Amino acid sequence: MSSFPGRRLIHFAKFDVTSQVFHITKHSFAIVNLKPLLPGHILVSPLAVKPSLSDLSHDEVSDLFTTVTRIQRTLKRLYKADAFNVAVQDGEAAGQSVSHVHCHVIPRQREDAGGDDKIHQWLEGEEGNVGRHQDQAVRGAKAKKEWAQDEDRKPRGKSEMAAEAKWLSEEMEKDEREEGGKL
Repeated sequence: MSSFPGRRLIHFAKFDVTSQVFHITKHSFAIVNLKPLLPGHILVSPLAVKPSLSDLSHDEVSDLFTTVTRIQRTLKRLYKADAFNVAVQDGEAAGQSVSHVHCHVIPRQREDAGGDDKIHQWLEGEEGNVGRHQDQAVRGAKAKKEWAQDEDRKPRGKSEMAAEAKWLSEEMEKDEREEGGKL
Protein backbone atom coordinates (compact mmCIF):
# COMPACT_ATOMS: atom_id res chain seq x y z
CA MET A 1 0.00 0.00 0.00
CA SER A 2 1.07 3.52 -0.70
CA SER A 3 -0.38 6.71 0.68
CA PHE A 4 1.05 8.90 -2.07
CA PRO A 5 0.45 8.17 -5.74
CA GLY A 6 3.50 9.93 -7.17
CA ARG A 7 2.93 11.21 -10.69
CA ARG A 8 0.56 8.49 -11.90
CA LEU A 9 -2.60 9.92 -13.48
CA ILE A 10 -5.74 8.82 -11.67
CA HIS A 11 -9.16 9.12 -13.27
CA PHE A 12 -12.55 9.10 -11.59
CA ALA A 13 -14.58 8.21 -14.70
CA LYS A 14 -13.57 10.97 -17.15
CA PHE A 15 -12.20 13.32 -14.48
CA ASP A 16 -8.49 13.68 -13.72
CA VAL A 17 -8.48 13.60 -9.91
CA THR A 18 -4.76 13.02 -9.45
CA SER A 19 -4.34 16.06 -7.20
CA GLN A 20 -7.22 14.86 -4.97
CA VAL A 21 -5.73 11.38 -4.36
CA PHE A 22 -4.38 10.71 -0.90
CA HIS A 23 -4.14 6.91 -0.87
CA ILE A 24 -3.59 4.28 -3.52
CA THR A 25 -3.40 0.48 -3.43
CA LYS A 26 -3.03 -2.22 -6.06
CA HIS A 27 -6.68 -1.87 -7.13
CA SER A 28 -8.11 1.23 -5.41
CA PHE A 29 -7.61 4.89 -4.69
CA ALA A 30 -9.07 7.41 -2.24
CA ILE A 31 -9.78 11.06 -2.97
CA VAL A 32 -10.88 14.09 -1.02
CA ASN A 33 -14.31 15.28 -2.04
CA LEU A 34 -14.90 18.41 -4.10
CA LYS A 35 -18.05 19.26 -2.10
CA PRO A 36 -17.99 17.22 1.12
CA LEU A 37 -21.34 16.72 2.85
CA LEU A 38 -19.56 16.82 6.22
CA PRO A 39 -15.90 17.34 7.18
CA GLY A 40 -13.78 14.33 6.23
CA HIS A 41 -16.20 13.05 3.52
CA ILE A 42 -14.00 11.15 1.06
CA LEU A 43 -14.50 8.74 -1.86
CA VAL A 44 -12.85 5.37 -2.48
CA SER A 45 -12.91 3.88 -6.00
CA PRO A 46 -11.32 1.07 -7.95
CA LEU A 47 -8.48 2.13 -10.25
CA ALA A 48 -10.28 0.46 -13.14
CA VAL A 49 -13.16 2.61 -14.37
CA LYS A 50 -16.14 0.29 -13.97
CA PRO A 51 -19.73 1.47 -13.51
CA SER A 52 -21.11 -1.21 -11.18
CA LEU A 53 -19.99 -3.26 -8.19
CA SER A 54 -20.90 -6.41 -10.11
CA ASP A 55 -18.34 -5.41 -12.78
CA LEU A 56 -15.49 -5.68 -10.28
CA SER A 57 -13.39 -8.79 -9.82
CA HIS A 58 -13.20 -10.50 -6.43
CA ASP A 59 -9.77 -8.95 -5.84
CA GLU A 60 -11.04 -5.46 -6.74
CA VAL A 61 -14.04 -5.74 -4.39
CA SER A 62 -11.86 -7.05 -1.58
CA ASP A 63 -9.30 -4.29 -2.06
CA LEU A 64 -12.00 -1.61 -2.31
CA PHE A 65 -13.58 -2.47 1.04
CA THR A 66 -10.26 -3.20 2.75
CA THR A 67 -9.21 0.28 1.66
CA VAL A 68 -12.46 1.77 3.02
CA THR A 69 -11.94 0.19 6.44
CA ARG A 70 -8.25 1.13 6.48
CA ILE A 71 -9.07 4.77 5.78
CA GLN A 72 -11.83 4.77 8.40
CA ARG A 73 -9.21 4.21 11.12
CA THR A 74 -7.36 7.38 10.16
CA LEU A 75 -10.55 9.41 9.63
CA LYS A 76 -11.89 8.25 13.00
CA ARG A 77 -8.81 9.63 14.73
CA LEU A 78 -8.61 12.86 12.74
CA TYR A 79 -12.30 13.77 12.83
CA LYS A 80 -13.09 12.24 16.22
CA ALA A 81 -15.80 10.17 14.53
CA ASP A 82 -18.28 8.18 16.59
CA ALA A 83 -19.51 6.36 13.48
CA PHE A 84 -19.49 6.44 9.67
CA ASN A 85 -21.85 6.46 6.77
CA VAL A 86 -20.42 4.21 4.06
CA ALA A 87 -22.55 4.33 0.94
CA VAL A 88 -22.39 2.95 -2.58
CA GLN A 89 -24.92 4.20 -5.09
CA ASP A 90 -24.75 1.34 -7.59
CA GLY A 91 -26.26 2.64 -10.83
CA GLU A 92 -28.03 5.77 -12.01
CA ALA A 93 -31.42 4.71 -10.59
CA ALA A 94 -29.72 4.46 -7.17
CA GLY A 95 -28.42 8.04 -7.43
CA GLN A 96 -24.97 7.30 -8.88
CA SER A 97 -23.95 10.50 -10.71
CA VAL A 98 -20.52 9.32 -11.90
CA SER A 99 -20.40 6.05 -13.81
CA HIS A 100 -17.45 4.72 -11.81
CA VAL A 101 -17.92 2.63 -8.66
CA HIS A 102 -17.24 4.70 -5.56
CA CYS A 103 -17.84 4.45 -1.84
CA HIS A 104 -18.72 7.57 0.09
CA VAL A 105 -17.01 7.42 3.49
CA ILE A 106 -18.40 10.07 5.82
CA PRO A 107 -17.18 10.48 9.41
CA ARG A 108 -20.06 11.12 11.80
CA GLN A 109 -20.38 12.52 15.29
CA ARG A 110 -23.40 12.13 17.52
CA GLU A 111 -24.15 15.83 17.47
CA ASP A 112 -23.74 16.46 13.72
CA ALA A 113 -27.22 15.29 12.75
CA GLY A 114 -29.09 17.65 15.03
CA GLY A 115 -31.83 15.04 15.35
CA ASP A 116 -32.56 15.18 11.60
CA ASP A 117 -30.13 12.92 9.74
CA LYS A 118 -30.42 13.91 6.09
CA ILE A 119 -27.28 12.21 4.80
CA HIS A 120 -29.16 9.63 2.70
CA GLN A 121 -31.39 12.30 1.16
CA TRP A 122 -28.30 14.34 0.34
CA LEU A 123 -26.49 11.43 -1.27
CA GLU A 124 -29.48 10.81 -3.54
CA GLY A 125 -30.15 14.51 -4.27
CA GLU A 126 -28.25 17.33 -5.89
CA GLU A 127 -26.04 17.67 -2.82
CA GLY A 128 -24.51 14.26 -3.60
CA ASN A 129 -24.28 14.79 -7.37
CA VAL A 130 -20.54 14.21 -7.59
CA GLY A 131 -20.60 14.21 -11.40
CA ARG A 132 -22.22 17.63 -11.67
CA HIS A 133 -19.85 19.04 -9.07
CA GLN A 134 -16.80 17.68 -10.92
CA ASP A 135 -18.13 18.97 -14.27
CA GLN A 136 -18.61 22.44 -12.80
CA ALA A 137 -15.11 22.43 -11.32
CA VAL A 138 -13.55 21.31 -14.60
CA ARG A 139 -15.37 24.12 -16.44
CA GLY A 140 -14.12 26.61 -13.87
CA ALA A 141 -17.39 27.21 -11.98
CA LYS A 142 -17.16 28.34 -8.85
CA ALA A 143 -16.00 22.68 8.97
CA LYS A 144 -19.13 23.38 10.36
CA LYS A 145 -21.30 21.04 12.45
CA GLU A 146 -24.57 22.24 10.94
CA TRP A 147 -26.32 20.76 7.93
CA ALA A 148 -25.41 23.00 5.02
CA GLN A 149 -27.75 23.55 2.10
CA ASP A 150 -26.28 22.53 -1.25
CA GLU A 151 -25.97 26.16 -2.38
CA ASP A 152 -23.92 26.85 0.78
CA ARG A 153 -21.47 24.04 -0.01
CA LYS A 154 -19.08 25.71 -2.44
CA PRO A 155 -16.77 23.59 -4.60
CA ARG A 156 -13.27 23.66 -3.20
CA GLY A 157 -10.30 24.72 -5.29
CA LYS A 158 -7.62 22.33 -6.51
CA SER A 159 -5.01 23.76 -4.12
CA GLU A 160 -7.30 23.31 -1.10
CA MET A 161 -8.08 19.72 -2.09
CA ALA A 162 -4.40 18.99 -2.84
CA ALA A 163 -3.43 20.31 0.60
CA GLU A 164 -6.05 18.12 2.29
CA ALA A 165 -4.93 15.10 0.23
CA LYS A 166 -1.29 15.70 1.27
CA TRP A 167 -2.32 16.01 4.93
CA LEU A 168 -4.43 12.81 4.83
CA SER A 169 -1.62 10.95 3.06
CA GLU A 170 0.84 11.99 5.78
CA GLU A 171 -1.59 10.99 8.53
CA MET A 172 -2.20 7.58 6.96
CA GLU A 173 1.55 7.01 6.70
CA LYS A 174 1.88 7.98 10.37
CA ASP A 175 -0.79 5.41 11.31
CA GLU A 176 0.96 2.74 9.22
CA ARG A 177 4.29 3.43 10.95
CA GLU A 178 2.69 3.34 14.39
CA GLU A 179 0.98 0.03 13.64
CA GLY A 180 4.22 -1.44 12.29
CA GLY A 181 3.03 -1.66 8.72
CA LYS A 182 0.43 -4.30 9.61
CA LEU A 183 -2.40 -2.37 7.93
